[in-house]
Amino acid sequence: MSTSPDTQDPGAATTPRVAIVTGGSGGIGRAVSERLAADGMKVVVHYAGNKDRADEVVGAITGAGGTATALAADVAEESEVAALFEAAGQTYGGVDVVVHTAGIMLLSPLTELSLDDLDRMHRTNIRGTFVVSQQAARRLRRGGALINFSSSVVKIALTGYTAYAATKGAVDAMTLILAKELRGRDITVNAVAPGPTATSLFLHGKDQAAIDKLASMSPLERLGVPEDIAEAVAFLAGPARWVNGQILYANGGVV
Repeated sequence: MSTSPDTQDPGAATTPRVAIVTGGSGGIGRAVSERLAADGMKVVVHYAGNKDRADEVVGAITGAGGTATALAADVAEESEVAALFEAAGQTYGGVDVVVHTAGIMLLSPLTELSLDDLDRMHRTNIRGTFVVSQQAARRLRRGGALINFSSSVVKIALTGYTAYAATKGAVDAMTLILAKELRGRDITVNAVAPGPTATSLFLHGKDQAAIDKLASMSPLERLGVPEDIAEAVAFLAGPARWVNGQILYANGGVV
């Protein structure tokens, strides 16, 4: 199995670009998968455990005239992520875009957080981002893009988000440094940092008063929706060739 970068320039090719979306079976990941497919990309919808949900996303994409397939992997396991990239390459001829949305969020004040929960988030959010970024850096074709997922809570410092924000701060560091390490490869590396967004992950365990308070934080006076975030991803995955080594805050103006 070769991990050397492909020298093909997908921007000069007539064939569609190929995207892997980790966590592509639900929430923001689904919106990203469907948006990139609508933009003409062939999409690998990654999932960790829920094949039916991933197949549903693939069905929605193909039903709209797009091309997609579902593949499983544990993002924190090097061999499984390598196999995911290998299968994507064998199916579609290579990989041009990687969007790493997969992550978990377990909330608690620092003094009350279980260390088991800290370790779970570290494994998925930090180790998983490292493993996926490593494979992307080895395999993306020229003209490619890696888009990691950070969070606006790194900047706005909401209470109860200490450990989660810490894992996303690590994502920021990996993203900014990897962009420089890929000098000469014509590959952009950025991260999207959503603010409060109406997904099941974000809304879980919150009462209406808490949701209303979070919605009011934006000058636009609403929560984001997955399609808002997918729009930012599509920009970084496609036309934004001069945006590199950046954390893009997609949060409606929350500070």
